[in-house]
Amino acid sequence: MWIADNWKDYAVLDCGAGKKVERWGDQILVRPDPQAIWPREAGCRAWDRPNAIYHRSNAGGGKWEIRKLPAQWAIGYGALTFQLKPMSFKHTGLFPEQAANWDFIDRTIRSAGRPIRVLNLFAYTGGATLAAAAAGASVCHVDASKGMVQWARENAASSGLADRPIRWIVDDCKKFVQREIRRGHRYDAIIMDPPSYGRGPSGETWKIEADVADFVALTMGVLSDDPLFVLISSYSTGLAPSVMAYLLGITVGRRCPGTIEAQELGLPVASTGLTLPCGSSARFVAAPRA
Repeated sequence: MWIADNWKDYAVLDCGAGKKVERWGDQILVRPDPQAIWPREAGCRAWDRPNAIYHRSNAGGGKWEIRKLPAQWAIGYGALTFQLKPMSFKHTGLFPEQAANWDFIDRTIRSAGRPIRVLNLFAYTGGATLAAAAAGASVCHVDASKGMVQWARENAASSGLADRPIRWIVDDCKKFVQREIRRGHRYDAIIMDPPSYGRGPSGETWKIEADVADFVALTMGVLSDDPLFVLISSYSTGLAPSVMAYLLGITVGRRCPGTIEAQELGLPVASTGLTLPCGSSARFVAAPRA
């Protein structure tokens, strides 16, 4: 498991009974978590006075119970700063377990010893984009949601990265990749965090189990002849890490030598010392050039 254990401004304080209690900077939130099927830790007092609780509805969706929570606040991860706010369907605008991938992105780009062009697809609020830009890469950030791209730009500004070479693109990821292939644009690293289900700006539908294999193959058309890495993440329980590793093996793995690893992502739990599983990722890293 790849564990995001370098956080100072975030922690899972406890989890159990289908929920987790987290510290986001100075704010304590309680949110659903279907993986936490064990009982709560009896002595954990963090559950008693949260700033907000997300209540899931039996009819689907849910809503926040705001007790004492600012409309927006910030937390940091290393040199990066992220703006947070309570969103629909329990989100805050950040997936903290992805910090394990941000660390991988940072060290891989810094050790490359050459300029690196990164394509970040389904890029959300820009965690991977900021990690790549801070490490010195030029980045193309693509997401179908105008609001998410604007939020990512705010995170870049908060992190002192507004002047870095980042292209901010609001578009359906598949259509954008198809256009980039026609334009002859190539990237040395590709990052993607596709949703389990989604819609593009023109109503395009996306279902990960049905669409991701063809999409990974399509992205090979924008991968440079001297790639650095390809990173895929997933929060779909129907897509095991080994499946994503196989997808990389039959695409980029057949194009150039390198290593492929796939693991669950996890967050340490302060009350128990256990690790809460939170999705998974697969990474292809090209073999060093001779």
